[in-house]
Amino acid sequence: MRSLVLTTLSLSALSLAFPHEYDDHELNQLHKRNIIYNGQIAEAYDFVIAGGGTAGLALAARLSEDTNTTVLVLEAGDTGDAVKNSVDVPGNAYYSSLLGSSYDWKYMTVQQPNAGNRELPWARGKILGGSSAVNGLYMVRPSKLEVDSWASLIPKGDLWNWNSLFPNMKKSETFTKPSAEIQAAGAIQYDPQSHGSSGPVKTSYPGYIVPVVGNWTQTLEDIGIPRTPDANGGESWGAFIATSAINPSNWTRSYSRSAYIDPLPFRANLDILANSTVTRLLFSPINSFAPTTAPNLTASQVEFASTADGPKRTVNVRKEVIITGGAVGSPHMLLASGVGPRDVLEAAGVQVNVELPGVGQHLQDHISTEVVWKASTDTAASLRGGSVTDLPNGQSSPFLSFINSATAYANSTDLFGFDFGPVYRKNIEGSLAEARNMIPSQYEEVKKGYDAIFKATLDLMATPVGQVELLLSLTGTAVGGDQSIAIQAALQHPFSHGRLYIKSPSTFDPPVIDPQYLTHNADVVSLREGLKLARKLGETAPLSASLVQEISPGPNVKTDDDWDKWLAGAIGTEYHPSCSCAMLPQELGGVVDAELKVYGLDNVRVADASVFPIQFAAHLQAPVYGLAEQAANIIRSKYNGVPLPSATTVAPPSATTTLAAQTSTPPEKSSAVGTSMGIQQWYLVIAGVVAGAFSVLVL
Repeated sequence: MRSLVLTTLSLSALSLAFPHEYDDHELNQLHKRNIIYNGQIAEAYDFVIAGGGTAGLALAARLSEDTNTTVLVLEAGDTGDAVKNSVDVPGNAYYSSLLGSSYDWKYMTVQQPNAGNRELPWARGKILGGSSAVNGLYMVRPSKLEVDSWASLIPKGDLWNWNSLFPNMKKSETFTKPSAEIQAAGAIQYDPQSHGSSGPVKTSYPGYIVPVVGNWTQTLEDIGIPRTPDANGGESWGAFIATSAINPSNWTRSYSRSAYIDPLPFRANLDILANSTVTRLLFSPINSFAPTTAPNLTASQVEFASTADGPKRTVNVRKEVIITGGAVGSPHMLLASGVGPRDVLEAAGVQVNVELPGVGQHLQDHISTEVVWKASTDTAASLRGGSVTDLPNGQSSPFLSFINSATAYANSTDLFGFDFGPVYRKNIEGSLAEARNMIPSQYEEVKKGYDAIFKATLDLMATPVGQVELLLSLTGTAVGGDQSIAIQAALQHPFSHGRLYIKSPSTFDPPVIDPQYLTHNADVVSLREGLKLARKLGETAPLSASLVQEISPGPNVKTDDDWDKWLAGAIGTEYHPSCSCAMLPQELGGVVDAELKVYGLDNVRVADASVFPIQFAAHLQAPVYGLAEQAANIIRSKYNGVPLPSATTVAPPSATTTLAAQTSTPPEKSSAVGTSMGIQQWYLVIAGVVAGAFSVLVL
């Protein structure tokens, strides 16, 4: 491990001991202190985190707050230093994306028979920060009803109910209210009580709003979908302008690296190693570093490499391996380590270490497409030409902070009406026997797990929870160019489940991804009705005043059959895969328990979007940050006696909440996570140095 040797207790050392604001130059220097550029790491760590993405870096920052704990992060992608300026500019997610580059895993699905026999791209961030460094920056939380539904599917689920997850989502963020001008331009509503004020991830609204956004919530209200006064407090259905992962102090992207890692002072107990692909976990019945009497296998080492043909290295594990590779990477690492369905492992030539049929199963995704119009007004894309100016490093323009954030979640009543909705749910209920036969697994426990998820998904249809997301897109389209506006429709609770599996033992070979899109007809019907609603929205004032001609799918698509044929060739991913290491009982094809521990392994957890057992009507970034915060709580409570926070009862906001900015005060600016230890810890460290007891100060 690295260390900082102090011969005297200087003022400069003391300045690093306590939180302070850093300028850009200082930040550029500080972030290198925890990222290893020469490949030199220790032989062993207490925790090895496999994946430096959204969840992995958040966990690394939290676990390394305990100075008696050593943490290593292994990330397959590059550091991202060379493209930092590109990552920082929010608008680049739409105009100059890193997707398709070496910073993207560039996964592809197998051919999808119900989606025009197409192989579809599944982009995922391959960079420190993972997909949080390349995504569309949405910070949209799931509803209380969905989170509590998840918690009901697992013993000890109170660790993950709304009263537990909500405080952790707030803990991850510092929210800044919009300016009065931006709030008025976008007709923005929010409740500051639903947000955090001292977390690492900066959330806010853009510094510029395209005028047509101001018509969004009013038009939805006019077609019967009410605006929600607080989309973040547990009732996330209806129409709203979403918060985004934007730092309003300089209009840059706030992602897991810039939020949780770059502001940290030097920590001798934290190492982050990029360009290091985990190839497998190595197991022993008894781990000499952490003796156990449990019958499960123990991960004693993690093997990794920089390239497929390069030398493999190993690092010893004293306590735990925490897998945070996301919905694709996490099951892939488990399968390559011999943990998964026996038939898959044997066919791939991998020794079976733990037979766990659910690994890679229950895979779910949000699918979407859009209705596109020629616009009669300015769009963000059409205005962009004169907006780009030379700015200092680490800054973005207010205009380029504009990203698509006008959204709505339409529920079953919005889609099908009061009369047909119950009939439609009854029809879906009767399809269970046929649907479970389409599950791509020979194992009965996986099919039983589908039964449980099916019922939970069906039950949510009888609630106000959104079934289809509607998004206003003002950043240009492929069919209409810059002078076009689209309304996207995205299915939120699929009844079609797929799987992920391997054909090779190497994690450098991509896994086989088969989401089985649209295998259940209910998904076709819901998405079709969502697209009809999108068209209706575009034909309703005041939004319709900006839309002059529908150019896709066009007026010739009228009947249900027309819509079904068209959408099959038009759908793609909304980039929200999850559920491939589902938190369910093992007898239901589960992979992890409520404490995120992998069944059959004594010291391995998974902590990312792959553990959600159901899809949420939400973007996954916000709940993943909340999951990582709670995962850190669980782990620290076991090893360092840090008590789990008491879950307090949290009631959703009243539907009568008014415009919050009229009565609220902005949160105080706070420093990022981990810039200081606890007061008692620092007192002991400083006192020791003064007394001559210490020669090393861990910062």
